Amino acid sequence: MTGQDGLSPSFVETVAGFTAGIVSTLCLHPLDLVKTRLQVDRSSSSRIGGSLRVIHEISLHEGGVAAFYRGLSPNIIGNSTSWGLYFLCYGKAKEVARTFHAHDGQDLTSSDYFAASGTAGLLTAILTNPIWVIKTRMLSTGSRAPGAYSSVATGVKQILQTEGVAGFYRGLFPALFGVSHGALQFMAYEQLKIYRSKMTTITTTFFSDNGTAKNPDQKRTLGNIDFFVISGLSKTFAGGVTYPYQVLRSRLQTYDAHLVYRGACDAIAQIWAREGLAGFYKGLGPNLFRVLPSTWVTFLVYENTKVYLPRLVF
Repeated sequence: MTGQDGLSPSFVETVAGFTAGIVSTLCLHPLDLVKTRLQVDRSSSSRIGGSLRVIHEISLHEGGVAAFYRGLSPNIIGNSTSWGLYFLCYGKAKEVARTFHAHDGQDLTSSDYFAASGTAGLLTAILTNPIWVIKTRMLSTGSRAPGAYSSVATGVKQILQTEGVAGFYRGLFPALFGVSHGALQFMAYEQLKIYRSKMTTITTTFFSDNGTAKNPDQKRTLGNIDFFVISGLSKTFAGGVTYPYQVLRSRLQTYDAHLVYRGACDAIAQIWAREGLAGFYKGLGPNLFRVLPSTWVTFLVYENTKVYLPRLVF
């Protein structure tokens, strides 16, 4: 189906997601690096000022400012590809749901948004997991560390040689579990947008031919402030529920994960035994500090690209 401006909704969704992934990654990659370092830290103690300690160690021992952009290439590839694929699949899934509801005239429900987002997240996670394995390994070690990947191509070559194809799918199980994060986030995001639109309806009074007054409601277009607040609230909600899976995924994607853990269940048991509940929330501080700006940038770029892309093309 093609919109009145000549661009299909799927194309607009894909380009908007792809653009949002690139912009958010370029802006916030250093915070992602710090978060990853904390997530893969297996020490039983959680020292105060962990983020500042990691920042100091990186700048002191790994080459200054440039070291904070190690792994930028796979991060850009991963985020842009993931968001592009995600919004493409998400848009298609919503179209299917709308077609299903067409006969009864109902709007999409929370369960529809949850299912559409979950489906998109599942497909995206399976297709992009190899990129995240390389990204996690590059971010979790300095460029001078023994065996560290010097580039994405080097990472691909070494994984194939030492671990085979299976190496690209380490951490997939917790990543699939993490699909619930995106599903919860988008369910909340869509419902908050609907709720906000109803809060800002404009009532216009006019008179019909017979003199009867009518007051149809017109939904006001949401602005950047609305998207800013709504995206932040939905991300905080989803992140608070599902953060431990990110720690588990990062642990299983490190260089020596196959030597330390026998699988996801063993990793959970070891983290619990050695680090307790706090172990599942390592890196939460910088993650919260990172994900909210990342979410704001991603959704503002995404929503504005959807609006302005057709105008730029035509």
